[in-house]
Amino acid sequence: MHNAKPRRISLGVNIDHAATLRQARYREMPETCGGIIEPDPVHIALLAEDAGADGITAHMREDLRHIQERDILRLRESLRTRLNLEMSCEESIVAFALRLRPDSVCLVPEKRAEVSTEGGLDVAGQLGRISGIAGRMRDAGITASLFIDPAPEQVAAAAKTGAPCVELHTGAFANARRDPARREAELSRLRRAAGQAVNLDLTVNAGHGINYHNVREILSIPHLNELNIGHSILSRALLHGIGPAVHEMLALLRGE
Repeated sequence: MHNAKPRRISLGVNIDHAATLRQARYREMPETCGGIIEPDPVHIALLAEDAGADGITAHMREDLRHIQERDILRLRESLRTRLNLEMSCEESIVAFALRLRPDSVCLVPEKRAEVSTEGGLDVAGQLGRISGIAGRMRDAGITASLFIDPAPEQVAAAAKTGAPCVELHTGAFANARRDPARREAELSRLRRAAGQAVNLDLTVNAGHGINYHNVREILSIPHLNELNIGHSILSRALLHGIGPAVHEMLALLRGE
């Protein structure tokens, strides 16, 4: 009997920075979604799907700096794969997600001054609050994931919330690109955290700072289910188009 072929790790394409580019020019307009306003992140999402992306990730921040509510509503109406909504734990955003009912949500920390999400969610320090949100998502049929640093206490706390998934924050690894010793140390942390998560019956995703140069190292992390990648794919799309950019990342995920 032949062994089954390993399943390819899923690719979620984060489209936030398509909206960042749009808002850089059109943020003062009362309606920045659709029509002649470009780039349209929903159109880019559909092209990413056509190229083989397994899902689309978008983060509607409280300050609406890039993705707007109408973008999310249009994504929900248009996507043929899966919509993963990155979101803070603020009640207004939680209520929006429950009305929208995306396929999945990823709870992330949110700081006004940061350019993009830096650091994982402190699940251990907010166990009751996050458990409550995870339970509300579960009751609504929405898969909840928690964006956490690869720290044992955070993985253990995530399992206690009842959320079925974690997304390991790979930013510290990505930021150590010029420090081989620190890079290997961060990769080891990620590997240990993935093993711990699987032992606690959690699905393991990963994201932040993953690009065409470091993804092969990321693939050495065991038990990965999905990678969520945005900035690198959209940056390459500026040179080659979103289709080729997605195809190239998918090839790397296949080990080509």
